[in-house]
Amino acid sequence: MYTTGYTQTLPDSIYTDIGTMRDSGVITKKALIFIDTENVSNLNNITQQIFSPLSKFKYREQIPPRLITKPAYLQFGLFNSSNSADTVYFFPGILFEKINIYKKTASGLTYVSNGHSTGYAEIYLAPNEKADIIVNLEFCRQNYNYLKPQIIKKNYIETFKKITRLKSDDLKTMGFVLSGMLLMLILFTLVNYALTRKKEFFYYIAYALPTFFLVFFYASTRNYSGSFTCFFNGYFDLFLLITGNVFYLVFSRHFLNTKIKHKRLDKIFKAAEWFLLGLLLVFTLIHYLTEWYLIESFFENAMKFIVLGIGILFIIAAFKQKERLMIYLAIGSAFAIIFSGISLTLILLKVTPTGLFTAALFYHEIGLLFAMGFFLLGLTYKNRSELIGRIKEQEALKLDVEKKDFENQIAIIKAQQEERNRISADMHDDLGAGMTTIRLYSELAKNKIGDRSIPEIEKISSSANELLNKMNAIIWSMSSSNDSLGNMVAYIRSYSLEYFENSGVNCTISIPDDLPNIVVSGEIRRNVFLVVKEALNNVLKHSKATEVNITLQRVPDGLKLFIKDNGVGIDFEKLRQFGNGLKNMKKRMDDTGIIFTIENNNGTLVTLHRVITDANFSS
Repeated sequence: MYTTGYTQTLPDSIYTDIGTMRDSGVITKKALIFIDTENVSNLNNITQQIFSPLSKFKYREQIPPRLITKPAYLQFGLFNSSNSADTVYFFPGILFEKINIYKKTASGLTYVSNGHSTGYAEIYLAPNEKADIIVNLEFCRQNYNYLKPQIIKKNYIETFKKITRLKSDDLKTMGFVLSGMLLMLILFTLVNYALTRKKEFFYYIAYALPTFFLVFFYASTRNYSGSFTCFFNGYFDLFLLITGNVFYLVFSRHFLNTKIKHKRLDKIFKAAEWFLLGLLLVFTLIHYLTEWYLIESFFENAMKFIVLGIGILFIIAAFKQKERLMIYLAIGSAFAIIFSGISLTLILLKVTPTGLFTAALFYHEIGLLFAMGFFLLGLTYKNRSELIGRIKEQEALKLDVEKKDFENQIAIIKAQQEERNRISADMHDDLGAGMTTIRLYSELAKNKIGDRSIPEIEKISSSANELLNKMNAIIWSMSSSNDSLGNMVAYIRSYSLEYFENSGVNCTISIPDDLPNIVVSGEIRRNVFLVVKEALNNVLKHSKATEVNITLQRVPDGLKLFIKDNGVGIDFEKLRQFGNGLKNMKKRMDDTGIIFTIENNNGTLVTLHRVITDANFSS
């Protein structure tokens, strides 16, 4: 490959004296390089190959893909001018798969050490020893390898590592913060999965975990060297990226229910999942079984472009469908794509990261942050929508149950009312006719005996007449055809006028013309009538009144019925004369929700107050 250079003999000018070295030094100008592009070298003939100055190797800042899998050899000289043994470390750069150190001797190459695990290879030199060193290197299989070989004194190695790792510390902090947020999101989603057992949450965890590890390892391996860093950057980062995106597609299908709502998109997502997995398998086989890095790089870029294409397609579909849940995810994907584009631009332009805002990784992580934020918004929206849907469904079920219960109650009430009507009809037809016959025969008997008075016949006639009136009141209260305010008022009016007829008490009744058209059940009608009846009875027996006024008034909150006489009033300290009458009156009204009061007001005033909230009352 190189036509000029060095073979076996090194000039003194390219030896580095570690005896005079204080801490570390870059040996780019003192190192030689040979890259075996023809696969002709081995440890037996490497000293016969032509090495060229590393300083003239134009690809040392970025190794081109065609040279990534080719064995590379560095050659340089070390000299220990001190009178004591010394140890130094060789560090070629961050990303190397293999670092093997050999010393040239008269008999050939002698193995010294390797730096595979840490990236630093140890070299021991005896006092005044002069050694020709050959380093066998294998580049990490990724696009950002560089060569910057350094020699570090043993007592300075830990300081050197710390300084190297502290570079781009703000990017590391950003990465750890973002990975912490992703971990919290994973735990949050895990709780949701435990509570709901929905597959979509499981698939989101399966997406978020690779993303978490991707961001975490980016931060934790940044400016670290060694085998794991090489494994992560050369293979595992892409594996995490693609598996994460595959699970994101699976999650999106379940989260958006594309199987039912968006069938075409569902087919595209399914095809993309299997295609990406197939490409990842091919990529893995090429990576571990071949040296076809250019083909490997092609498959890597193909997978990234497919992920990008699917993202753009999803964004277009979301804004076409105008479905809010899709738009949340689409906006998150759009931000991820935009910031990934900025990241890629910085990489292609080979912008050296001098700070947070010039680092390509920073923009990639910002995109992930936006995608995560909009996912949470979408999850919140979906949970709220599902909660509202469940509440509506529960309310509908509750209303349905209440409707059926109400219908059952109506059926029961209807059956009861029909039974009441039947009983009242039977009482009217059978008992009523019988009581009328008894009263008629008692009157005929009285007429036949003439002026002779037989008390028993008088009692029979009086009892039959009283019982007939009571039975008529019962029949009236039981019949559903009388369940109205107007009917109740008319019945009370008729009874009152008839009751005081020929009694010496003048009865006046005042009823408003605009009575509300409301239903009054038989129970209420019966209790109100019995209270009115008892009040009128007290007026006639105890009040010594000459006038009684019955007034029905509409008030803002319902109706009031006043029964007022001009009698002697009521002595609340001597209520024995009324027995249990007042107690029964109050109890009847309490049972029906009517306010009962009795007071002295130039006589006795009985008030029945019914609060009515029915909408018909205002009509």
